[in-house]
Amino acid sequence: MKIANFNQGRIGIVEDTAIADISGVIGYDPIAWPPTGMLRFITAFNHIKPRILEKLQTAERIPFAEAQLNCPVAWPNKVIAYPANYHAHIDEMKTGTGLISKFDASGQGFFLKANSSLSGPNDPIVLPVLPDREIHHECELAIIIGKGGRSISRERALEHVFGYSCLIDVVVRGKEERVMRKSFDSFCPMGPYLTTADEVPRYDDIDLELSVNGDLRQKANTRNLIVGVPEMIAMASSVMTLYPGDIIASGTPAGVGPLKAGDQVAIRIAGVGEMTLDVKQGKDGAHPVWKKVPTMSLA
Repeated sequence: MKIANFNQGRIGIVEDTAIADISGVIGYDPIAWPPTGMLRFITAFNHIKPRILEKLQTAERIPFAEAQLNCPVAWPNKVIAYPANYHAHIDEMKTGTGLISKFDASGQGFFLKANSSLSGPNDPIVLPVLPDREIHHECELAIIIGKGGRSISRERALEHVFGYSCLIDVVVRGKEERVMRKSFDSFCPMGPYLTTADEVPRYDDIDLELSVNGDLRQKANTRNLIVGVPEMIAMASSVMTLYPGDIIASGTPAGVGPLKAGDQVAIRIAGVGEMTLDVKQGKDGAHPVWKKVPTMSLA
């Protein structure tokens, strides 16, 4: 199934040209705050699947072109991100920016992005007012946890995957803490919907690519990940409990590059989805911290 969060928190199944509204299969108010409807849906999915199939027979259909798509999971417990997870990207960061990563993801581990950096497939990437810095795109596969747990083994990790989505990890280049540079509002667009794991049987053989203004910049396959999907789940859950709806950003391949206002960024992940986003200049983000020179180098 392809599951969309649309029209201010409603949940639907994506068909060829429409979205079937199945919000009624779980008891929640789509406009309630915080927006946890999708978390409830993911948690209960295996139990309510027969009701979903029944509801699909009579559900209202909204033309896909008329639906306002939201971030598929708007309120996860956490967004976990893996840096330095493709060797080619590590090489380009060493030569292209002067930042040296001493470890790849297998030795460096992961970091967290602020949940508030999440945005949807119809939202623009809004650049902060940092005229002296480059702001780069990073093309990534998002892994959405379906069944929570702690100390999940690599062998059983895939049992905990609900599905996948497209994700762009946007980052201000520099030596400040990674979390700060990657957590501006709109710096984690995800979508256009969730594709359930049963539709992506070869998690270790997924093509992904990103283009800017029609020019292909990034192209890779998940077979080239240093830390694969099962090990990402095992590593993260060795530290913290994973909850339904948690998002894992799997790391970016080579080809990262700058974004500027007026650009259009398109990401496509085979069997998962695709989305195109506008890049706009915002009015926020300036702070004296960006003028200071840190004493430690953090890639």
